[in-house]
Amino acid sequence: MQRLENLSRRLDTINEWVGRTVAWLTLAMVVITFTVVVLRYLFNIGWIAMQESITYMHALVFMLGAAYTLKHEGHVRVDIFYRKFSPRTRAWVDLLGTLFLLLPVCLFIFWVSWDYVAASWRVLEGSQETGGLPLVFLLKSIIPLMAGLMILQGLSLAIKKFIQLSMPSNSETNRPSTEHSQ
Repeated sequence: MQRLENLSRRLDTINEWVGRTVAWLTLAMVVITFTVVVLRYLFNIGWIAMQESITYMHALVFMLGAAYTLKHEGHVRVDIFYRKFSPRTRAWVDLLGTLFLLLPVCLFIFWVSWDYVAASWRVLEGSQETGGLPLVFLLKSIIPLMAGLMILQGLSLAIKKFIQLSMPSNSETNRPSTEHSQ
């Protein structure tokens, strides 16, 4: 069990680092968006590359931040029933949802996106706009990277829930948890 806990902790560390790092791009997006607006409306100057960089950063924040959000239970959840479940039942729902929904979908995204990204790399695809960023192939690479990070976080979640379910049930385990209420 200790090995599984250590593995889960290492997987969490990866996504914690990635999430905290890409979060800084939100500040950069605000600054660059402000700059684009000021240059456009005060000086009548515009750069396609600067405008495209906002789209790139937006993609990075959402795609690479998805696993971080999963780690911190920040994804939207319809918890009409879930919130009333015992911690043990929630662990079962989380484990089964991870194994039969999250991981297969992420594996599918990874598999399906591979040829799409490889084709973009073969031609080093760039922007179709004159003066745009020549890095579309890198932007598309975020898709399998996102799926990979989600798979790692899904494995960490599955490990945690497996460990929780492996522990003997007692009154402490069956008490409703307040960790999901906000």
